[in-house]
Amino acid sequence: MRKLLMASAAILGASGGLAFAQPVAHPNQGQLAAPYGAGPAANNNNNAWGTANTPSGSAAAGPLSTIYAPNVDAVPAPGTIVIRLNGRVEIDVTANFTSLDKGVTATGAPSGYKLNPVGISSYFRLYPGFDGLAANGLRYGAAVEIRTNFSGASANGSTFANGTAGPGTTSGPATGPSGNTSGQTLFVRRAFSYLASDNAGIVRLGQTDGVIGLFDNCIFTSQCWDAGTGNFNGGEPLQGIGPSGDSPPFVWLAQAGAEYGNSKAVYLSPQFFGFDFGVQYAPNEGNSFANEGNGVGCTQAGPSCINVSSGNDATRWINQVGVGLRYQNTFGPVDFKLYGFYETSGREQLTTSPYETPAQARGAAPLPAGAPSASSQFQRYDNLSFYKAGVAVTALNFTAAADYIGGRVNGQLALAPTGGVNTNAIVTGLTYANGPITAGAIFGVIESQGDARLVGVSQRHEYEIAFGGAYRLAPGVQLVGEYMYEQRHQGGFDFATGTIGTAGRTNDARGQGVLFSTVLTW
Repeated sequence: MRKLLMASAAILGASGGLAFAQPVAHPNQGQLAAPYGAGPAANNNNNAWGTANTPSGSAAAGPLSTIYAPNVDAVPAPGTIVIRLNGRVEIDVTANFTSLDKGVTATGAPSGYKLNPVGISSYFRLYPGFDGLAANGLRYGAAVEIRTNFSGASANGSTFANGTAGPGTTSGPATGPSGNTSGQTLFVRRAFSYLASDNAGIVRLGQTDGVIGLFDNCIFTSQCWDAGTGNFNGGEPLQGIGPSGDSPPFVWLAQAGAEYGNSKAVYLSPQFFGFDFGVQYAPNEGNSFANEGNGVGCTQAGPSCINVSSGNDATRWINQVGVGLRYQNTFGPVDFKLYGFYETSGREQLTTSPYETPAQARGAAPLPAGAPSASSQFQRYDNLSFYKAGVAVTALNFTAAADYIGGRVNGQLALAPTGGVNTNAIVTGLTYANGPITAGAIFGVIESQGDARLVGVSQRHEYEIAFGGAYRLAPGVQLVGEYMYEQRHQGGFDFATGTIGTAGRTNDARGQGVLFSTVLTW
C-alpha cells in the first residue's frame, strides 16, 4: 500500500511538472497572453482614445471622458501598424411586461397569441481592424464591426423590406433550437477607413459614424452607464427583447445604426483652444454596392436602386449634409462639454404616380387618378432640416447631461411629412462613475408627427425612463442591472398592429422591463 501511494505521488508530481512545462501562448498559433486592453474599438482613430479629439483625461473629466480608460488602445510606433481583433459577448436575462404581450386583430379582438415575459438572449460582435503610423506622421487605418443577426421561430420564410427572403418568421410550426441557430447570420454594421494627422484632422470614408456619433460617444445622451447594453438606444429590457411596437425610436441618433449605417465621408478638425468642428456628406441612405448586391438587381434606374433621386418612394432622402461644432475644456475640478449640429438633405421626387394627401393616404378620401394605392409612401415630405445640441458637466464623479433634437425630422432620421409638426425631443441623464462602479438614470420625452397619414389629425407623444448600473467584476467582465419604462400615444393610431386604428380606435403602448446581464469584452 505504501509503495502504491508513493507511486501515485510520483505520477501526480510528474503530471504537474508536465503541465507547468507547457509553452506560453504563441501568436503563430492564434493565441495571445497579455494584460487586458481596451476591449472593442469600433471607432478607434489611432489616438488611444477610441474617438477623435477627446480631452486627455484630467481628473475632472473622470472615466466618462472616453468610452474606455486612456492609453490602453495600442498606438503604433512610427513606421509600424497595430492589428486588432476585439470582441464582445453579452448574455441577458430579462423580464418585461407590456400592453402588447397579448396579440389583437385589426378590430381589437384577441388573436390568440401571448408572449412569455421571461427571456434569455445572447449575441456577439467582432471588431477587426488595424491602425498605422507612417514615419512622416500620417495616421491611417480601417475598422469593421461584425454582428449577429437573428432568425424567427420557424423556417416558413419571411420577407425583408427590399423584397428578398428572410431567414424565418414567427408563424407556423416551431423548428427547434438547432433550426433557429442555423438561421442566425452575420452582418457588417460598420466598415470604414481613415487618414489623419495631428495638424490636419481626420477624414473617414465608408460605413461609419457621422459627426453626431463622433461628437457624442455616449456622454451627451447619457448612454455610458450600462456597459453598452443600450438603454434607450435598443436597450435589452424592452427594446431588444419586447415587442417592437412598444419602443420609441432613438431619435437622438448618437451611436444609432440609422446614423452610422450608411456610407459617407466625414471630416473632423483638430482642436483649437478646446473647439473642433466636423462636416459630413452621404449620397444615399445605404451603401452604393447595393445597386448590384441587394438580391433584386438594379439593371437600370428603378425602385431597387439605392441611389434613385426620382421614382415611387417619396419617403427616401438623398444628399445628406451635416455640420457641427464642439467645445471641451476643464475648469479646475469641473469638466465641461458642449456641441451644436445641423443636418439637411434632398429627397426623392415622386414621378411614377401622383402625390396623395394625408386623407387619401389613410383611405378617408378618394384617391387621385393614377394612384396605385392608399399609402404614406406617396405623400409629400420635406427635406431633412434639423438641429441638435448637447451639454455635459462632470464633477466629483458625477456627469449631468442633456441632449436636444428639433426640426424637420420624424422618428429616427426619417423625412417629416409636409404639414406635420416638428420634432422636439430631449433626453437628460445623471451618471456616476467611480472605480469598478458605474450607475445612472436617464429620462426622455419625444414630441413628433408620428404616422404621416395622421397629419392634421394627431401627433405622437412618447416618454421613457431607465436606471441601473454596471460593476466591473474583473478586467473585461461587467455585471449589469437595469430597469426601463416606456409609453407611446398617438390619437387614432394602433401600436399593436402598426396601423391607423379601425374607426379611429387608439391603442397606446406601455411597457416595463428589467435586465440582468454579463458583458465580456476583449
